[in-house]
Amino acid sequence: MSVFERYLSLWVLLCIVVGVALGALAPDGFAALGDMEVASINLPIAGLVWLMIIPMLLKVDFSALAQVGRHWRGIGVTLFVNWAVKPFSMALLAWLFVSVWFRPWLPAAEIESYIAGLILLAAAPCTAMVFVWSHLTKGDANFTLSQVALNDAIMIVAFAPVVGLLLGLSAITVPWSTLALSVLLYIVAPVVIAQIVRTMIMKRDTDTLDRLLAVLQPVSIVALLATLVLLFGFQGEKLLAQSLVIGLLAVPILIQVYFNSGLAYLLNRASGEQHSVAGPSALIGASNFFELAVAAAISLFGIQSGAALATVVGVLIEVPVMLSVVAIVNRSKPWYESGAAVRRVQQRDAR
Repeated sequence: MSVFERYLSLWVLLCIVVGVALGALAPDGFAALGDMEVASINLPIAGLVWLMIIPMLLKVDFSALAQVGRHWRGIGVTLFVNWAVKPFSMALLAWLFVSVWFRPWLPAAEIESYIAGLILLAAAPCTAMVFVWSHLTKGDANFTLSQVALNDAIMIVAFAPVVGLLLGLSAITVPWSTLALSVLLYIVAPVVIAQIVRTMIMKRDTDTLDRLLAVLQPVSIVALLATLVLLFGFQGEKLLAQSLVIGLLAVPILIQVYFNSGLAYLLNRASGEQHSVAGPSALIGASNFFELAVAAAISLFGIQSGAALATVVGVLIEVPVMLSVVAIVNRSKPWYESGAAVRRVQQRDAR
């Protein structure tokens, strides 16, 4: 494991401190960066998102979709949680907590925007960090790769409709043109570019791809850290002035992470799936593509919006929460395998 992966929570904390401090010390500079927009797309954020995710997408081999049938139970569970449960459970949790229970303590003008940000956060499954979480749980690499490839393929066509549906159900006006542009810019274009580059390189040999990834990995990490600094700089004043809001928005995010990871883990156990599949399945089912969520929130609602703040709160708690899920998955392995083994025996006897 790299130094970055080992001390991920520390780097995120440092980025928070640096970003908030810079935002307070140089608000005019961050305001100027925030004004660098074309068609509601913030150019600095867009550039950093590309630098973050394209190197990660180079790892995705869409030919791995041919392996989907090898772990059909785990694939099925993850798809069910990712697309049939997580976005809708988050919409429900956002409505209950933000619109009903926490409403007296939140700015009334930002209620709908907070809900929109939480929906955006849950509407796309994680792509980049999944490989780290899978590695930490000793997950099956082929399953992780095929699941990520399948999720990316689905996300290209499903992200906008799911977001549009849930925002509509929440009575939030959907700027369809901006949403479509965000999907094109942050999902379709990076996937296409990464696959073109990957195909060209693989015509030579796999060693060339490995060397390129070794070069690009630090670039991706620096882009991630720079994005965090920029995001917390944009939201620095709000983070300092609205600490209660941050804590309240974290509640539904925490609940949905533990609920969806637990649901995926239990469903895999009930199906008799291997632990090396159930671990990454639970983590893919719970984690979020926060790079996309943040970029889309800024494009749709603006840098200073409640939606952008809600997605930044997701970034704030993503790493430590997911590391806690990793710990739970690893420590519960004996319990998991005992139940899964019984289920596999039952399935064999039934045949």
